[in-house]
Amino acid sequence: LDFDLVVEGDAIELAKSISSQFGGRVTSHTRFGTAKWHLPEAISDGELCISTDNQFVDLVTARREFYQHPTALPTVERGSIKLDLHRRDFTINTLALRLDGPHYGELHDNWGGLQDIKQGLVRVLHSLSFVDDPTRMLRAARFEQRFDFIIGERTLELLSEARNLLDRISSDRIRHELDSILIEKRSANILARLAELHLLSTIHVDLKWDDWLCDRISSIRSDLPAPDWELTNYDSGLTLKRDLSYVIWLIRLSSIKAQGVISRLKLPVNLAGAILSACELWRNLPNLVESSPSDTVDQLEDLPPLSRYAVYLATSDEQLRLILIKYAKKWRKIHTNITGHDLKERGLPPSSAYRYIIKALRDAWLDERISTKEQELDLLAKLIETHPYDVNF
Repeated sequence: LDFDLVVEGDAIELAKSISSQFGGRVTSHTRFGTAKWHLPEAISDGELCISTDNQFVDLVTARREFYQHPTALPTVERGSIKLDLHRRDFTINTLALRLDGPHYGELHDNWGGLQDIKQGLVRVLHSLSFVDDPTRMLRAARFEQRFDFIIGERTLELLSEARNLLDRISSDRIRHELDSILIEKRSANILARLAELHLLSTIHVDLKWDDWLCDRISSIRSDLPAPDWELTNYDSGLTLKRDLSYVIWLIRLSSIKAQGVISRLKLPVNLAGAILSACELWRNLPNLVESSPSDTVDQLEDLPPLSRYAVYLATSDEQLRLILIKYAKKWRKIHTNITGHDLKERGLPPSSAYRYIIKALRDAWLDERISTKEQELDLLAKLIETHPYDVNF
């Protein structure tokens, strides 16, 4: 999706020099030797004027890195392009093109990355690669399934030997890798491969995988659903796909087990709430079949929209799916014509009786016991007569 420019020397100074010649502005991080050149609307070299579609270009100082101990974050210092490429995760990610003078277009390929791409092989650069960074095991499966490659035999051996080191990786780093997996087109294939490699169970014992999950997560689309489902806080189908995948992945777990996975991954509070609500709704789904529309609304109304939509996608029971569709498209939109203001005008002092009366009226609309405003007014009169306003309901 973008190009990273690696500089042997000082990337920040180069970025400033480019910006002074072609415009735009530069932000930098001295500690890491990185710079972001925010592009102008167009770049001109005196002969050509090129419109810039991208918003910025990243420039990084070539560096080497070393690890104080296994799974630690790396310590970095300046280095050559060869050393910079050597800190990559797999050989297929070690290719670079020279951009300088007479060497323009020459390929840096010190570890056989081009040949591995041709052969469809995911291979680490050295035997301690997974020890240095165990999250590379998750990326190995992601690249393998995305490109329809295979993980090399020796790389598989090293992965198996280092697998338990995932226990020592922070929740944030594990979640970041899973987030990246769940937005992939072939996310279900990747998760199945992680399960086959015993990586999911290493992350948490209750991260299961089976054909049921494979079918459902494979069917999650990357576009946004109809507005009826109220998923208005999502402006990206990819982030919705990610969150739906988490919910459906854990939906069959008990609340206690789901909470264990949530804690291990440190999932965001809103997503955690949607997962736990979906788990509870999933267990109570059989009750919806025998419920009246008003009882169904009572059960569904306070749940996060993400929970309701995930359960709709997860269940294969057409009767239950129809109930959830009716709620989304019809029942949730039914409200009374009577408001608290109307009740006050009738002489009822504000109290909990307001809530009782308005709910009773709405339930009558939902259950089709009334269908006109006149019937609603008749029922209102009966409710007031039956339940005097000075009684606390």
